[in-house]
Amino acid sequence: MQLIKIDKARYRRHLNRVIAGCIALLTIGSLGIAQILIELFPDESGSHFHWNLLGVVVTAVTIGWLLNKYRTHSYMTEVVYVWDLKQVLNKITRKMLKLKPAAQAGNVDALLAMQYSYAGSRLLWNLDDNTISMDELALAQLELDRLAEKYQLTLNVDDYDAKILKQF
Repeated sequence: MQLIKIDKARYRRHLNRVIAGCIALLTIGSLGIAQILIELFPDESGSHFHWNLLGVVVTAVTIGWLLNKYRTHSYMTEVVYVWDLKQVLNKITRKMLKLKPAAQAGNVDALLAMQYSYAGSRLLWNLDDNTISMDELALAQLELDRLAEKYQLTLNVDDYDAKILKQF
């Protein structure tokens, strides 16, 4: 997955609308389904927990299906890209305990995975205005740059392929 520049304003606007739409659909759908089921199948005890739960589950599955169906729509481009990038970075993060010692030993794939992780994190954190962790990221990047210089390597995030994580 290549790192690309994202229009922050468009991304935030679309993400906020998708989230608001999901919340509205979950609220209206789950309440609507539950009310219909309660009308059709009333419970003398007054407990309608199972109908309410069924309404939430059906609506949540429907929202998931709709998001998956429209993930290729142009409106969802930035939202889906960021979602996919977060999944890729999460895979790297889960391997980080093994990547760091390998990078110290000069493993090119480990160094490249860490470079991709840092560049991707920087991109995401800028999109989400998460500047609190940027200093920590800058220190980690400096350490990685020192290792790359030590082993006379040039790390290009465009060369990253998720398949290299299998060895760690």
